[in-house]
Amino acid sequence: MEEMEEELKCPVCGSFYREPIILPCSHNLCQACARNILVQTPDSESPQSRRASGSGVSDYDYLDLDKMSLYSEADSGYGSYGGFASAPTTPCQKSPNGVRVFPPAMPPPATHLSPALAPVPRNSCITCPQCHRSLILDDRGLRGFPKNRVLEGVIDRYQQSKAAALKCQLCEKAPKEATVMCEQCDVFYCDPCRLRCHPPRGPLAKHRLVPPAQGRVSRRLSPRKVSTCTDHELENHSMYCVQCKMPVCYQCLEEGKHSSHEVKALGAMWKLHKSQLSQALNGLSDRAKEAKEFLVQLRNMVQQIQENSVEFEACLVAQCDALIDALNRRKAQLLARVNKEHEHKLKVVRDQISHCTVKLRQTTGLMEYCLEVIKENDPSGFLQISDALIRRVHLTEDQWGKGTLTPRMTTDFDLSLDNSPLLQSIHQLDFVQMKASSPVPATPILQLEECCTHNNSATLSWKQPPLSVVPAEGYILELDDGSGGQFREVYVGKETMCTVDGLHFNSTYNARIKAFNKTGVSQYSKTLVLQTSEGCNFETQSAPYSQLVDIKKLLAVAWFAFDPGSAHSDIIFSNDNLTVTCSSYDDRVVLGKTGFSKGVHYWELTVDRYDNHPDPAFGVAHMDVMKDIMLGKDDKAWAMYVDNNRSWFMHNNSHTNRTEGGITKGATIGVLLDLNRKTLTFFINDEQQGPIAFENVEGLFFPAVSLNRNVQVTLHTGLPVPDFYSSRASVA
Repeated sequence: MEEMEEELKCPVCGSFYREPIILPCSHNLCQACARNILVQTPDSESPQSRRASGSGVSDYDYLDLDKMSLYSEADSGYGSYGGFASAPTTPCQKSPNGVRVFPPAMPPPATHLSPALAPVPRNSCITCPQCHRSLILDDRGLRGFPKNRVLEGVIDRYQQSKAAALKCQLCEKAPKEATVMCEQCDVFYCDPCRLRCHPPRGPLAKHRLVPPAQGRVSRRLSPRKVSTCTDHELENHSMYCVQCKMPVCYQCLEEGKHSSHEVKALGAMWKLHKSQLSQALNGLSDRAKEAKEFLVQLRNMVQQIQENSVEFEACLVAQCDALIDALNRRKAQLLARVNKEHEHKLKVVRDQISHCTVKLRQTTGLMEYCLEVIKENDPSGFLQISDALIRRVHLTEDQWGKGTLTPRMTTDFDLSLDNSPLLQSIHQLDFVQMKASSPVPATPILQLEECCTHNNSATLSWKQPPLSVVPAEGYILELDDGSGGQFREVYVGKETMCTVDGLHFNSTYNARIKAFNKTGVSQYSKTLVLQTSEGCNFETQSAPYSQLVDIKKLLAVAWFAFDPGSAHSDIIFSNDNLTVTCSSYDDRVVLGKTGFSKGVHYWELTVDRYDNHPDPAFGVAHMDVMKDIMLGKDDKAWAMYVDNNRSWFMHNNSHTNRTEGGITKGATIGVLLDLNRKTLTFFINDEQQGPIAFENVEGLFFPAVSLNRNVQVTLHTGLPVPDFYSSRASVA
């Protein structure tokens, strides 16, 4: 019964109803509270004036809310009686249970009568604090509202049920707790008093003794005072008006107030309405039962959520620990590579130290011996050995020639860790299944007419389907390794076109694209097959996708220019980046735009200017080659440097294969990179310069040149492999 308590409290005072009355809207108010919220209205709105004008339709007249600007169900909770001198604008207040009520416009006059009998101000109006309907009272005032006897009875029973344990009514001093109640005597007994005052014999043996709680219930069900008519207080209700939906007495019927209404016996309507209420309660009971089962389901969900949370947290920790373990393993592998590089550098430097130490000791010994020979005064004996000593001194001096006193190894570590993709993946790590339920974007469509290949690059274009309604926040382009291996991400962003450089020549790549938003990623698009050329197309042409099938029929030549983006700042470009020179007297390096990792490639450089016998270098290099020293002095380049008389091959500052024959203005240097046979060969004026310069060359190589301000060269690409080399390769 505790859940029922709010039904038993007045919306104005927040306490249990005291002498409740029923308003025409079926809501209840304490009689005193109803008087407290009365508001006086203008004379023109009184029921007398309304009846005189013929507009009255009932004893209780509801106000015209538009006309009175009263509180309505749609406004903000404040009402006013603007426009009436007798009813100034008055904001509403809140009762203890949160319902807005209107305070009285004026304090009630002092009176010693009960609230029901005390006179109310003339032309008073009352507004229901629950449904906010307003009505004007007639001459009867609050006496015109029926009293809710049923509600009073329910409140009495509820308050009795909340009282302390029932006590014996016959104990003389401290009453003991009652153990039984006699329904006939209507008395509560403790065990001693029952044995003494109500023995189970004689006439008392027929009395029915029940437990105190049951007796209290039967006492509550005892008949209460019959309610009387509000218009005729001496008459009991005996009939029920169906149209007015209210009990009436015989005198009301005799006066003709309900002459045209359907009237039925009070008892019959009482039973009918009880039956209707019981049927309605059955439906409500079913809903309450469903609500209880739903609450049980929700409580079970709380337990299940807690269990799932523990399990999910454990799974998350395990996944993160696995990532950390994988990162630690990769860290150990990378550290091993760093240690290997460290040991290699130390070995090279220590070997050079040992070599130079031995050579220096020999040179010093020769010098000391020669000084002692010079001290001799025997001319004939001196002349016998002087020629040999002079040759030895010159030979030793030549051994200390170019590069001997240059370190073979740099102190810098040529390793660079690219951790940006991993950091991006870590930042994007999220619970995809926990995201909003909005759909993922549609699968993008590759635009085949705009996809093409050029040199060792591929350009791809895509778009969202025309009828797609879910926006994409970005796209992920993936390519395989050109050999049917695993796909890897090559682009992530918002653009719908991407050019991928640095691909292998004469290779077949598979490309695919997918879209993503906050919800997740779409399906992959159809796979697009891209065939790079054996060399490259002419620079002014590109191969659309419709021609990719015939790309192998193109010439096996590579067209490219020098790359200003990667060159040293002292390099000067002209002739569409095909001609270069330098502003410095020191050697500076410039690379070509295209890198090679497969196939046979040949290009030439012509010497446009050659002053003061410099020694430019020509060859290939990795992208991270040092740009401020001669090509070949570090381990990132393989080169031939040449002056006006002779040439040398150089890699990692090691000079080999001195060959007679130099260059002058107008000379042509040819570079042949055969990655099929892993060799590098040089030519001067269409003649091979020395033997094969380098063997076992593998990786990605860029054409490279180093020069100073005394040299200017022009690059020529798109050249076929020399005929004599092609015939030699076919024989091999």
